[in-house]
This record gives sequence, structure tokens and C-alpha cells, in this order.
Amino acid sequence: MTAVDPTAVASPSPDSALDGWLAEHSEGLIALRRNIHAHPELSGAEHATTELVRERLELAGLEPRIFAIGTGLACDLRADDSADDRPVLALRADIDALAMDDEKDVPYRSQNPGVAHACGHDVHTAVVLGTALYFAHHRDQLPGPLRLLFQPAEERVPGGALDVIGDGGLDGVDAIVGVHCEPKLDVGLIGVKSGSISSAADMVEITLTGPGGHTARPELTINLIAVAARVIDELPQRVADALELGDEVKLVFGSIHAGDAANVIPTHCVLRASVRTPTLAVWESLPDLVEQQINEIVADTGAGCAVVYTHGVPPVVNDDQITEIVRHAASDEFGANAVVPVAQSWGGDDFAWFLRAIPGAYIRLGVHDPSRAGGYLDLHVGHFDVDERAIALGVRLLASTVRRYFADHE
Repeated sequence: MTAVDPTAVASPSPDSALDGWLAEHSEGLIALRRNIHAHPELSGAEHATTELVRERLELAGLEPRIFAIGTGLACDLRADDSADDRPVLALRADIDALAMDDEKDVPYRSQNPGVAHACGHDVHTAVVLGTALYFAHHRDQLPGPLRLLFQPAEERVPGGALDVIGDGGLDGVDAIVGVHCEPKLDVGLIGVKSGSISSAADMVEITLTGPGGHTARPELTINLIAVAARVIDELPQRVADALELGDEVKLVFGSIHAGDAANVIPTHCVLRASVRTPTLAVWESLPDLVEQQINEIVADTGAGCAVVYTHGVPPVVNDDQITEIVRHAASDEFGANAVVPVAQSWGGDDFAWFLRAIPGAYIRLGVHDPSRAGGYLDLHVGHFDVDERAIALGVRLLASTVRRYFADHE
């Protein structure tokens, strides 16, 4: 799907103050994004990123609070210091990176081997920070109280959102909005969907044990490699078949570790798989169902079997009313043609925990450069990158959403 020309999309909006501010600061936001991109940090270790965001907020006269876990922060922003009984809207960005290599040949390529911003969290951070800085310097344009959440550890199961909630990050907040990069949408497009927009993402670890033995005499022992192959082959279909018609699940193995020598049947084998579903009811039933199917597969093999099922995140379920507010805000800012429907993703996101606590909406921000050769990229790949014009567009989207939210709540 192709967007309108981003240059045209970014033409003067009803907020001339924002136009002028972005004209002056867009390059700085891009530089900030590239700084974060070049210095990615894993979940729970986002100390430099936290410090960078804290410093920028404090320079703008704000008072951010670092979360008790040591990374990530929250910051309240109001038009003045007087009492305000209007609802509070939170804007959320995630700040962590992935454990993978950055394979791009660009000046801002990751300088931390094995760590990369291949999911766009650096862009999310720049967008929410840019929105905060704009309103901090234009308090007269701020229609109501905001809470800025720069959340750590989104990539860690079950997600840093739970740490934020446990530390009071949502206390006093009435609604929340977040944006996520969408490399399948051209820059200038905003993807909106009411209801479930992502899937639950869990993990199952299966440990098989046996007496071990010589590969010359597999008939005298329990061949754990063969048992593991059987589990890998049969489990996904057995779980799918056990669900009611129409329910969906993806169980995919991503890791298997067993043995070190070609002529030794190992005594331990550990398998790990992700388990995903777009359906909340299925998500709640999966731990017992998966363990039952594993035990049935292994029962006649003689192998010992231990199953650890870890609930990750539920589906992200967008609130209809908040989603409509964002839809109208995006149309106000960019025109109706720039707002497009998106399909439910099989990916998971811990933004889901926020939406189980308060109403909100998760929005897709188009980041694909239409002029880029080679077609559309995907998330979590080593050469992931974005059209950086999306940063200013993201700030415009959130600023318009803030205006619309408080206008609807007057």
C-alpha cells in the first residue's frame, strides 16, 4: 500500500507552532534516533538510553523519574502547576534492543556486537521524546495532562510493562497510546485497527532425559535425539488439532540443544519453542493443552520429560473509543487517505499488559521508504532500517492525538 508523498503529508498542519518546532528540530530528532541506534542496549540494561532521555527531558524543565528496576523512566507533563482534574493520557515508547547483529552498512550501525535496534524502538523513543519536548516548550499548546512512559525490557518475557505497572507507572492514568514501526507500510501511512491487533506470545521449554549410550547400539538405550525429532514433528499439529474449529495457534521450535559428539547418545536434550495465538481464550488454555500433548507424545518412549510453560504476553486489544480518537486525529493531520486498516499481527508486544489495565490503542507507523530498492523489509532482521521522515510524522500523529483526546473529553 502506497502513501501520499511524505513531504506533502508534512505540510503545514493546524498547529503552526508544531510546524515551526519540527522545522527546527526534526534533524535533531533524527540524530538522537541514530545515536540510540548506534548504541543499542538489551532488555534491563538500557542505562545509557535511559540517561540520554532523562537528560533531554530535564533540559526541557521536566522532572523524569527512573523506574525502581534501574532503567526506563516516567515523566508527567502539565500545562501549569495548578490542580487539574482532567483525565491523564499516557504516551509510551519502548527503549530496549534485540540480541542480534546489525548487518547494515550505515554510519549509525550498531557499535555493540550482538545487539541491534531491529524492531524500531529507537524510532518509538525519538517520537515520544519529540512529542514531549514540543509540548514542554509550548505549554500553551498542551490541552491536558500527559504521562510519558519510556519503558524498558519489552523484548524480555513477560515484558517490562509489568515492571512499569508495578512501579506505579499507570497510577492516575486514564488512557494510553503507543506507536510501533510498520515496515510493511510506506512512510506517511498510519495503520489503525480496533480490537485485537497483535497475538499472544508464550514460550515452552521441554527437557528430555535418558540414560545415554553409544550410537552403535541405539536399541539398548533411549535415543533422545529421535524423541526430540518426534516432539518437534508432531507437537504443532497435535496442539492445533486439539483446538476448536476456527481457533489459531502457531507453535514453532527455535532452539534444540543436545550432546556434543556424533557417536554419543546424550542424556539431556532441551527444546524451546514460541507459542502464539491471536485469541485470548486460546491463550488462557494453552499451558495445560501443550503440556498434555507433549506428555502423550513422549509417554511410550521411556524418556523423562519436564515441561516449563511461560506465559509471555496476551494479545494487544485496542479499545474501540481510543482507536477512533487516533483514527480521527490521523485523518485531521494527514488526510483520510493516509489512514489504513492493518491485519492482526502474529507478533507479540507487552503493550498488551497496559491495555488489560486501562483503555488505549496501539498504532502502526509506516516507515518503509518507497524509493528503497529490494522491496519491503521485516522486523527482527539484521538489515532493518526506516525512512526517518517517519519520526516527524510520528510526532505530528501523537500531538494531534493529544489534541483530539482532550477535545473529546471536555
